[in-house]
Amino acid sequence: MKVFSIKNDSINKDPVGYLVYYENPKSFYIELKDGLDPWDAPLLLSGFVERGEYSINSYWSGVWVKQRIIPAERQNIGEILKENNLSIYDEYEFLKLSNGRCVQDDYYLEEISDDLLPDNLLLRWKTKVADVIPLKESFVLVFFRNGEVKIVKIADLEDRHSELKPYLVNEELFNKVEVQTDGYGILWNEKTTVSHRELYEKGHIIPLSLDDFYSFVKYRIINTRQACQILGCSRQNIDDLIKRDKLHPIRTDDKNKLFSRNEVLQRRKR
Repeated sequence: MKVFSIKNDSINKDPVGYLVYYENPKSFYIELKDGLDPWDAPLLLSGFVERGEYSINSYWSGVWVKQRIIPAERQNIGEILKENNLSIYDEYEFLKLSNGRCVQDDYYLEEISDDLLPDNLLLRWKTKVADVIPLKESFVLVFFRNGEVKIVKIADLEDRHSELKPYLVNEELFNKVEVQTDGYGILWNEKTTVSHRELYEKGHIIPLSLDDFYSFVKYRIINTRQACQILGCSRQNIDDLIKRDKLHPIRTDDKNKLFSRNEVLQRRKR
């Protein structure tokens, strides 16, 4: 992880925010200062600030970065790469070469050590997402790094995130939700994201922990082989029970199935 302060000396000597770069998968995230005046924010990001959003997702952070570097489609890009001793086009390397300066504004970047990040930003990061589980009816269960677990109804966020609509009406798509790089929030694709901060603010706390969930998976979920051992039967018998609606796998793929241990145990008692 590389960290840069975003500065504009014509506004204030203090940073207006921070740009964080992750080498793998080569993604950028911008963290703006809490309470930043929208007029002091970079123009592209002022709309986020007006909505009270200070953690900018990787897509829009990447757009801001692209505005400040030579584009890959530049006609003489080969010569430019050679002049700067670069073998391939790399956004991060070009950003460093220019210190993030561009002709459109007075913002620039200054690389800093991550131990110089302000305490209020580190406090914000404590609510980054550790894991997420999709539930029915557009709910998700979100595990945060501070140990809290909250349930969030994603449909309630549609007014602020119109791009969510296709996922709210398609359960298969909705269930493909993942955690953003380093827990910045959750996402369905690069442009369809919800920040960790919004999830934390909109969610309702559940008296559960990630360790609780891991314990449940460890002790209460079994595979086909274990189900066969409990029932004293073959895989063919398991498949027959499933076809007759007597056993209900939680998950099925080409090579294996997962079951509730309790359901299998109850089946053995019949």
